[in-house]
Amino acid sequence: MLLSMTGYGKAEKIINNRKIHIEIKALNSKNIDIVTHISSYFFSKELEIRSVLTQELVRGKIDFNLWMEELGCTQNTTINKDVIASYVEQIKAISKEMHLDEPQDWWQILGQLPAITQPVENQELTDEEWKPILEAIHEAIHHLKDFRKQEGQAVRAKFDEKLQNIGQYLQEINVYENMRIEKIRSSIEEGLQKLRNIEVDKNRLEQEMIYYIEKLDINEEKQRLGNHLKYFAETMDKESNQGKKLGFIAQEMGREINTLGSKSNQADMQNLVVKMKDELEQIKEQVLNVL
Repeated sequence: MLLSMTGYGKAEKIINNRKIHIEIKALNSKNIDIVTHISSYFFSKELEIRSVLTQELVRGKIDFNLWMEELGCTQNTTINKDVIASYVEQIKAISKEMHLDEPQDWWQILGQLPAITQPVENQELTDEEWKPILEAIHEAIHHLKDFRKQEGQAVRAKFDEKLQNIGQYLQEINVYENMRIEKIRSSIEEGLQKLRNIEVDKNRLEQEMIYYIEKLDINEEKQRLGNHLKYFAETMDKESNQGKKLGFIAQEMGREINTLGSKSNQADMQNLVVKMKDELEQIKEQVLNVL
């Protein structure tokens, strides 16, 4: 099955009054290139996350996001009793020293003073918490793989269309091939007839013409190009991860098409070669996105 490197997957999980968000985006790349954006609470699991992504996604530029959302009234800070006690003691001492009344609403005064609260220390991520989060990561990866399959089907349809077009142009070349050879032969003979007072060894001339025409023969190129088209189609039907191989086959197809162009020496054939190059260029562009 043909798979695209482009994909997107997400998953969510609620654990201990916290909502865990996971998003994964994938684009084409020659190798695996992972960029992570992870909440500090999960830093200890980054290497494990990278290992899972590498094993499951194989290739592509991967953008991984993992963050946490607090739900409800989660207590993130506590009141610092020691600081408050110190403030009260100081206010009472100042009031007595300066003959001032003590505050009637202590909390209104204390609430405006700094450092009366302190953050709750982050708890460490436990194995019990991590297990469902890891399951959610695999769920997001599964959604991304489904996305890759859908994109791969669209790319496969495009490849089938382009391969068929190149094959059709290759068949059309046959129409002009015999005409081309005869035109070359006639052109040489007409050129010789215009030369005066020159004796021509007909046997030698025939040998030279055969040699020249054989150099312009394109049967081998047509056969190899046809084989490459068939091999490309067969490779698409294999399991997966064949993107690089398809790229190599496309390069070989390009070599044969270029050789056809250099040997064609006929306007109609050269037009067909240009059309084949255009189809192949579109194949090469799509191959870059195949896993």
